[in-house]
Amino acid sequence: MTMKSTAERPAIQLVHSMKPRQLTMMGLGSAIGAGLFLGSGAGIQAAGPAVLISYMVAGTLIILVMWALGEMAAANPNSGAFSVYAERAMGKTAGATVGWLWWLQLVVVIAAEALGAAGLLFSVWPVIPVWALALIFMVVFTGINLAGVKNFGEFEFWFAILKVTAIVLFLAIGAALLLGLLPDVASPALSNITTDFAPAGLGGIATALFVVIFAFGGTEIVSVAAAETEDPERSVVKAIRTVVWRILVFYIGSVFVIAAVLPATSEALASPFAGVLDAAQIPGASAAITLVAVIALLSALNANLYGASRMVFSLSERGEAPLFLSKLSGARVPMAAVGVSVAFGFLATVLELLFPGRILPALFQLVGSTCLVVWGSALVSQLILRRRAVRDGTPLPLRMTGFPALTIFGLVLLSLIFAVGFSAESSRLQLFSTLVLIAGIAAACRIGARLTSARATGPTD
Repeated sequence: MTMKSTAERPAIQLVHSMKPRQLTMMGLGSAIGAGLFLGSGAGIQAAGPAVLISYMVAGTLIILVMWALGEMAAANPNSGAFSVYAERAMGKTAGATVGWLWWLQLVVVIAAEALGAAGLLFSVWPVIPVWALALIFMVVFTGINLAGVKNFGEFEFWFAILKVTAIVLFLAIGAALLLGLLPDVASPALSNITTDFAPAGLGGIATALFVVIFAFGGTEIVSVAAAETEDPERSVVKAIRTVVWRILVFYIGSVFVIAAVLPATSEALASPFAGVLDAAQIPGASAAITLVAVIALLSALNANLYGASRMVFSLSERGEAPLFLSKLSGARVPMAAVGVSVAFGFLATVLELLFPGRILPALFQLVGSTCLVVWGSALVSQLILRRRAVRDGTPLPLRMTGFPALTIFGLVLLSLIFAVGFSAESSRLQLFSTLVLIAGIAAACRIGARLTSARATGPTD
C-alpha cells in the first residue's frame, strides 16, 4: 500500500478551526449511534440482562484506551492518530496496518449507520424504501463533509446535543417506569433481571461482548480530530476526561433500563428505545425517540466519515496510500479521501436493494473484533512511547495515571476478551477472519514498502 516515499511528499496542512466544544461532542457523536440504538437490542437478545457484564468489561477497556490515546494525542496531535503512534512505536508496517484496518472498519460502519438510520425512519414513515433513504443520507453527509471542518464541527455539535438530551429524557422516563411512578402503568421492577440474568450463559456474554465493542467503536475519533482543533493539547485533555464518563453513563444506564423493561425474547428489541417508551404508554414518545435515533445514527455517520477520510489522508501523507488522497480543496478538505471513504456506503445501498434486511446484521458482525485490534495497538504504542519519553526526558501535556500498571491491565483484559471470543463458537469465526484480514493488510503494506524502496534506490540513468 506504500505508493511513494514520504520524503517526496509536499508539506500538507489541515486547518485548526474546530472548537474544543465541537471536539468533545464529536467524541459522543461518533460513539452514540447504531451500536446503542440498534446494537443494544441485539446484545440483550444474545446474553439477556447479562449484557451489562459485557458493557462493563468493554467500558473498562475503552476508558483505559482513551486515557492512553489522550496522552499520545496531547503530545502529538495528528490526523493519523493511533496509526502514527503505532508507526513510531513499532515501525512503518505496524502503523500502516493499523491505519488501513481502522479505515476499513469505519467504511463498514458508515454503511451500517446509513442503513440503520434508513430502517428506523422507514418504520415510522414507510414511504421511501430503505435503500433509497440510505442513498439520500449518503449524498447529504458526503456534501457536509466536503463543506469544511468548521461547518462540519458545528453541525456535529448540535446533532450530539440533541441526542444527548433525548437519552437523558429516556433515562428519566425509564427510571420512572421501573420505580412505578407512571400513572396507570404497571412497573416490571427488576423481575426481568433477577429471574433469568444470563439465559445463554458465558457463550451469550461472549457473543454480546463483540456487539458491545462495536457500540463503543468510534470513540477513538477524538484523537484523530485533535489535529484540526484549536489549542489541541488543552482540547484533547478536556475531551478525553468528559467523553469517557458520559458515554459510560449513557450506555450502561440505557442498557440497564432496556434490559429491565424488555425481556430477552421481546420482538421490541429490534428498536429497543421505542420498545421501552411503548411500555411506558407515553403517546407519541415511541415515534419521537425513533426519529431521535435516526438523528443519532446520522450524527455517527457524519463523525465516522470525517474520521475515515482523515485517516486515509494521513496514510497518503506518509506514503502509505496513493498521493491523490492527500490533496486538499480550497476549504482545506481532502476531497478524494472523503470520496473513497463513502464508496462502500453507496455500494451497501445497492446491496440492500438486492438483499433487503440482510446487510445490516452482516455489517455488525464484520467490524466488532477489528476495534479490539485497534485498541490493542493503542495500548502497546502508549506503553512503548511513554517509556521512551521518560527515558529521553520528554515532557507530556497529559500523563495517564497508574502507568504502566493500568496499561498492562488493559492489555491483559484485551487478551482475556480474545480468549473468551475464541472459546465461543459464535465469535470464533469472526476473530479468525479478523486475523486473516490483518495478515493480508500487513503483507500488502510490507510488499508495498519494499517495492517503493526498490524504485527509490534503483538506477536513475
